[in-house]
Amino acid sequence: MTVSSAIAIVNLHSAGGATERQWPQLARKLQEAGLAVEPRFTGGPGHAAELTRSALKDGAPRILVVGGDGTINEVINGFFEGDDPLATDAAIGLLCRGTGCDLVRTLGIPRDDDAAVRLLVTGQPRPIDVGRVRFVNRQGKAEIRYFANIAEAGLGGAVVKRVNAGSKALGGTATFLLASLASFATYRNAPAEIVIDGSYVRNVQLCNAVIANGRYFGGGMKIVPDADPADGQLDVLLMGDLSRVELFANIARVYRGTHVGHPKVERFSARTVRITSPIPLPLDLDGEAAGTTPAEFEMVPGAISLIC
Repeated sequence: MTVSSAIAIVNLHSAGGATERQWPQLARKLQEAGLAVEPRFTGGPGHAAELTRSALKDGAPRILVVGGDGTINEVINGFFEGDDPLATDAAIGLLCRGTGCDLVRTLGIPRDDDAAVRLLVTGQPRPIDVGRVRFVNRQGKAEIRYFANIAEAGLGGAVVKRVNAGSKALGGTATFLLASLASFATYRNAPAEIVIDGSYVRNVQLCNAVIANGRYFGGGMKIVPDADPADGQLDVLLMGDLSRVELFANIARVYRGTHVGHPKVERFSARTVRITSPIPLPLDLDGEAAGTTPAEFEMVPGAISLIC
C-alpha cells in the first residue's frame, strides 16, 4: 500500500558517483516501503533548486533529497524566490549520500539507507530554521541564498573551495581533514568588523567566523556543540587571530567540540550578523564556495519542515 508520494531530487553524482549505480536499488526500497517516488535527476549546479521550485509550484506534497549537503542546500533554496518563501506545506525528506552529510548528524537522521527509508515512513515533519545570507557571488554581483546547516567566512571558505576543487574519493572525514590541514599552511587571517543584531560591534583579526544552524561541518567536526536548528537563533563562533601552530594543535579538539574553550574563540547567539573586511573573505554555505564578504546573515525561524 502506498503511504505517501514524493518528488525525489536525485544527484546521481553524489557519494562519488555511487548513487548512480545504486539508485535502482534505492528506488525499489522506497517502493517496497510504500513510498511512491517520482525521480527528477539533477544536471548541474543550481539545477536541484530549479527542480524543487518547479515541483512545489506543481503542488508536490513532499520533496525527497537523494544527495549530499550541497544538494540539500539547493533544495532548501528551491523553497524560496529571493526574499520570499513559496506558499507550500510540503515537507522535506533526506537520504543523505554526500561527502560530509553533516546536517543529518544534528537532526539524528540515519545515514544507513534502510534506516533512513524507515524514518521517511514513520517520521513526522518538524519545523526547522534556515539562515538567509546576502553576499557577493563569484561573478561579483549581489546575491541572496539560504543555508540549513552552517555558513562560514574566512578559513572555512578556503577549505571548502579546496575540497570542491579536488577528489572526494577518500570520504568526508579524510577529505575535509586533509583540506583543512593544507589550508592552515597557506591561509592568512584578515581584519574584519562583526556586527551582531545591529548593535554589538567587534573588530577582530579574524581566522574564521562560523554562523551555525547545525552542530557539525567538515565530515564530522563538532564546530558548534550547542547549536539547535529549531531555536530561532544563529549560533556565532568567532575564531580570532589563531596562528598556524594553534590551528594544527587544536584540530583534534574540533572533532570533540572542546575547542570552544580556547581563549581566542568567542560565541554569541544572534538573529542577524554582518561581516565586512577590507579583504574579501571567502564564504562557505553548507559546503559550497559561494562567494565572498561583505555578507549579512539573518535567521528565518521555522522556515521549512523536515521529516526527522
